[in-house]
Amino acid sequence: MTGESRGSVTFTLEGARQGFLAGLPIALGVASYGLVFGILAREAGLSVAEATLMSATVLAGAAQLIAVEVWADAATVPVAAVVSTTLLVNLRYLLLGAALRPWFAKLSRRAAYGSVFFTADENWALTMGRFTDAGDGRVPGAYLLGSGLAIWTCWVAATIVGAVAGDAIGEPARYGLDVVFLGVFVAIAVDLWDGTDDLVPWVTAFVVALATAATVPGHWYVLTGAVAGCSVGIVDVDVDDDANASATEVDR
Repeated sequence: MTGESRGSVTFTLEGARQGFLAGLPIALGVASYGLVFGILAREAGLSVAEATLMSATVLAGAAQLIAVEVWADAATVPVAAVVSTTLLVNLRYLLLGAALRPWFAKLSRRAAYGSVFFTADENWALTMGRFTDAGDGRVPGAYLLGSGLAIWTCWVAATIVGAVAGDAIGEPARYGLDVVFLGVFVAIAVDLWDGTDDLVPWVTAFVVALATAATVPGHWYVLTGAVAGCSVGIVDVDVDDDANASATEVDR
C-alpha cells in the first residue's frame, strides 16, 4: 500500500494495521454469525462456493441472513422480493457513507472507494470513533480498510466453516449463536454512546423503528429509524451551533 497524505488525512499501511488490530476482536464476534450464515445458506440450497462468493462480495451480515431466509421460500417468493429486501436493509449504508465523507473526500478516489467496499456496521463505528478522537491531528484514513479486512477475513472464513460443517454443528441456537448478532450491536452502541446529548436522537430512532415495524410490512423500520435519529441529531447540532454563535455575539 503506497502512502498518501491530503491535509490532515493520511492513507498508509500503518493506518491499515491499526484498523486491522482494532477490528480483530469484533471480527471474531462477527465470525460467529458468519458461521450461522453458512449453515442457513446450505439449508436454503446454496452450495459452499455460492455461500462463500456471496459473503466475499456482499459483506452485509444482516442483509445476507435475511436474503437466505427469503431464498429458502424461493418456490413462492420471487427473486425481485429477495433483491428488494436486501436493498432496503442496506439503504442505511447511504447514511454510513455520508458520515465518512468529511474525511474520505480528502482521499483519492481509489483509496476512498476501495475502503468503503469493506464497510460494515461494526468497523464503521470503530472508524468514526477513531476519526473523531483524532481531533485536529492526523486522521488514519486507511483505518476503515484495515478493520474491514479483519471483518471480511473472519466473515468469509466462518461462512466456509458453517457451510462445510453445518450438519455437524447442528442448530446454532444450541451454542447461543442466535444472540451474538444482537450482542455485537449492543457493544457497538455502548461504544458510540457520547453522553446525554445522544439520548434524544437514540430514543427517536428507537421509537420510530418500533412504530414502523408494528405498522409497515418488511424491513422499512431499519431505514425510518435511522433517518429519524439522524434528522433529530442534525437539528440538535444546528440548535447548539446557533446557541454558541449567539453566546459569542453577546460576549463581544
